[in-house]
Order: sequence, then structure tokens, then C-alpha cells
Amino acid sequence: MSTNELTTKLRELKSLQVLIEEAQAEAETLKDEIKGAMGTQEELRAGEYKVTWKSVNANRLDTSALKKAMPDIYESFTSQTSTRRFCVV
Repeated sequence: MSTNELTTKLRELKSLQVLIEEAQAEAETLKDEIKGAMGTQEELRAGEYKVTWKSVNANRLDTSALKKAMPDIYESFTSQTSTRRFCVV
């Protein structure tokens, strides 16, 4: 791929990323308005739509506390992974 083609593709990618960010911001605004209309209700029906907004509980491992309290156990269950991060700036 030539430098000109690559530059064109990067310009198009950046443009699409801006559109996505704007659409996501607009979607979050709409979600917040719907949540405001729901108040404390967990379920709402409007036309053919059913909206739920419920509390979800999750348990997470505090790895920092584990590492501090039991470093040997932390080390024996820790594995390193490698990924590639794609960024355009």
C-alpha cells in the first residue's frame, strides 16, 4: 500500500472514529434521559419496547490486596500476556 493510500485510509478512519464518538455521546444522552424518566423503576414499557434498569452485583478479586497480603500466592497465580495495541494519533 502506498503512502498516499495509507494516508487516505487513516484520514477516513479518524473521520469515522469521530462520528462513532459523537453517536456514542448522543446515545449516552438518550440513555440518561430514559433513566431519568424511569426514576427508581426497574422496568418500563413504551410501545413495543421494554426497558430494564436493574442493579447487578459482582464479586471482584482485589489483586493489589492479595499481592500485599500473600505475595507468594499472588506470584504463583500470575501469568503474563502480550497483546498489540493499535493507536492512531
